[in-house]
Amino acid sequence: MRRAPGRTPIAVLAVPLGLLAARRLQLRWGATAAEAADPLPGDDLLPGTDLVATRAIGIPAPPEAVWPWLAQLGQGRGGFYSYDRLENLAGCEVHSADRIVEAWQSIAVGDDVHLHPAVALRVVHVEAPRALVLAGGAPAGQPDGAPYDFIWAFVVAPAAQGRSRLVVRERYAYRAPWTALVVEPLALVSFVMTQRMLRGIRDRVTAASTGR
Repeated sequence: MRRAPGRTPIAVLAVPLGLLAARRLQLRWGATAAEAADPLPGDDLLPGTDLVATRAIGIPAPPEAVWPWLAQLGQGRGGFYSYDRLENLAGCEVHSADRIVEAWQSIAVGDDVHLHPAVALRVVHVEAPRALVLAGGAPAGQPDGAPYDFIWAFVVAPAAQGRSRLVVRERYAYRAPWTALVVEPLALVSFVMTQRMLRGIRDRVTAASTGR
């Protein structure tokens, strides 16, 4: 049987185009076009980037009800409200809280937020109840540091009818030619964990506001 002309090139192109579309979707999971494009706190701290992910979710409560869950983020604190079992397979020792703990509410610029007992990001911007920005990576020129600089921003914006939008943005600036080989798979893992974290925060805020 003679193959129809042009079908093979189209099929070959469909795979990479599908992968590109999937990549774009995961880098903008839940975010509107405006949320993905708008500047956020922390953007100015790393203006030159090679990869940016902006993900978001709606929460049926005002920013003041969302903020306490962000303030207590971190290993050894409130956790990350994501897949604890997966994080703990990597030795993170994370236990996500289901309540607001007053002892974990204090957070300030210069504090460490641990991802793992041996790995921490530092707080570079706090604007309660609107924004929490963390930074990681290594100083330029430090040979044994991370191959990228990193900004992780959590921004809560008021929405209609007393609701909120929680937007999380990751910014990566590569420091080596091969860094993309590390960051691209990392961004995919981050998508899996971040979408669960966003839903975890939403569900906790909702349960707390309804008394369930």
